[in-house]
Amino acid sequence: MRNDPFKLRELLEPAVRALGYELVGIEYHPSGKHSVLRIYIDSEAGITLDDCTAVSHQVSGILDVEDPVPGQYSLEISSPGLDRPLFQAADFERFRGNRVKLRTRLPVGGQRKFTGLLQGLRQEDVVIVDDEGNEVCLPLDQIEQARLVPEFQG
Repeated sequence: MRNDPFKLRELLEPAVRALGYELVGIEYHPSGKHSVLRIYIDSEAGITLDDCTAVSHQVSGILDVEDPVPGQYSLEISSPGLDRPLFQAADFERFRGNRVKLRTRLPVGGQRKFTGLLQGLRQEDVVIVDDEGNEVCLPLDQIEQARLVPEFQG
């Protein structure tokens, strides 16, 4: 579903967990020598710069030894932020009831971008209720990007 072409989750998740963090997800953005490998981490206490530094040090060592990503890239360790990206099927259940923005790889019903209230998973589909009140089912394997929509209280 998300952009982890080198299957880094299984390689890196044990080390991130051992440091006391959740590995939220991994994105790889290829762009020659300007490629970026971004790893999102979280914890109940939130994420500080020191947390990112600790994970970066640990993960860099693993990546240097295992060398799973070809070529040059910049490693970024980041908090998921208020518009948290959703990476795994379990995320779509965990954040049920939240507003989400989704983009599919291919058009579904003539469109690729969707916004609505996340209803969770039904078989292999992500289910949302859009702003018009329509239930929309999107194949999980077609989700290119999914993020929570921050709700601001005023």
